[in-house]
Amino acid sequence: MQSEQRVLPIGLRKAYAALKMLFVADALAMPVHWYYNTLDIERAFPGGVRKLEDAPSHHPSSIMSLHSRTQGGRKGTESTSGSQIVGDVILKGRADLWNKNNIHYHHQMKAGENTLNAQCVRVLIRSMTLTGGQYSKEAFLDAYIQFMTADPPLHHDTYAESYHRGFFANLMSGKPKDQCGAVTHDTPSVGGLVSIAPLVFAGRLSGHALNAVQKTAKAHLFLTHPDDSLARICSAYVELIDKLLFLKDAHQPREVLETTARQTVGLDLATLVARARNDAEVVGRQFSSACYISGSWPSILYLAHKYLDDPERALVQNTNLGGDNVHRGAILGIILGLSSGQNLDALFDQLVDGRVIDHEIQQFLGMFQS
Repeated sequence: MQSEQRVLPIGLRKAYAALKMLFVADALAMPVHWYYNTLDIERAFPGGVRKLEDAPSHHPSSIMSLHSRTQGGRKGTESTSGSQIVGDVILKGRADLWNKNNIHYHHQMKAGENTLNAQCVRVLIRSMTLTGGQYSKEAFLDAYIQFMTADPPLHHDTYAESYHRGFFANLMSGKPKDQCGAVTHDTPSVGGLVSIAPLVFAGRLSGHALNAVQKTAKAHLFLTHPDDSLARICSAYVELIDKLLFLKDAHQPREVLETTARQTVGLDLATLVARARNDAEVVGRQFSSACYISGSWPSILYLAHKYLDDPERALVQNTNLGGDNVHRGAILGIILGLSSGQNLDALFDQLVDGRVIDHEIQQFLGMFQS
């Protein structure tokens, strides 16, 4: 399958490439998502993951059985009177898998399938398409709730992150749907940024001011990830997307990344890239490979800067560094797609839902052609 080729303005071409790369990065990392020992990746996939793969039947780092099925966070913190969120409200028919040790978070997902958070990006894109390209909090929340509570589920994933479970626990307790964002130990997570890029594309390509788009992005973020430290990085991420979206000089993206790293985390990105002996020295040692934004954000900037001219290698490297590589990869894919304009069609065309996703992206971006 070859995606339809059309002549688009540079901003739309970049946005198109970026969104496609998000889904590629997500599917590529899916089989080894939350593998925290890179040797386990080598054991499962000798030589590392180099192409789209099925999720293995055994996950050596899985602690899904320790996670609460009634709210966000781990077992032992929930109320015994809480509703059974996993199985009864979301992920219908899949609760039994949460009681087994070493079950893969993306149990039985096939090569080229996208994880739940990437599916939620599609929910957002479709909701904005239905509202004429404009973001509507109400439209998104209605679409998100309908998607997550469908019976049978409209996706093939087994795991729902803490924020999903916390949201629906609050919703079932009677809270208004726009006040259901739950606070847990992992609220400041890179996963909260996964759906931000479409909002930026819609807002900026419609001519809205950057500060207005940043305000909208924060409001959207707080629907599921109410955390001020994450919001600060979200604002910087929106500005980074904006700069790369409208940048015309192909030689400037590294300078933009260096400025972003310096301003957000006080990091000398060029020196870090030059001195690092290997990627695992940076991602996993200097910075945690877990979901927390404090480690994932500088890791993303490092990988983007180092592999700016070779996006596919960047996504492969990100995959084989393990940890929260799926969500880290989604953000990395947006940055690389905007910087390079490459679509990685050889991989995108292997996505299980690639043809439909391509249609959804084109419908969405097509509304911003002048």
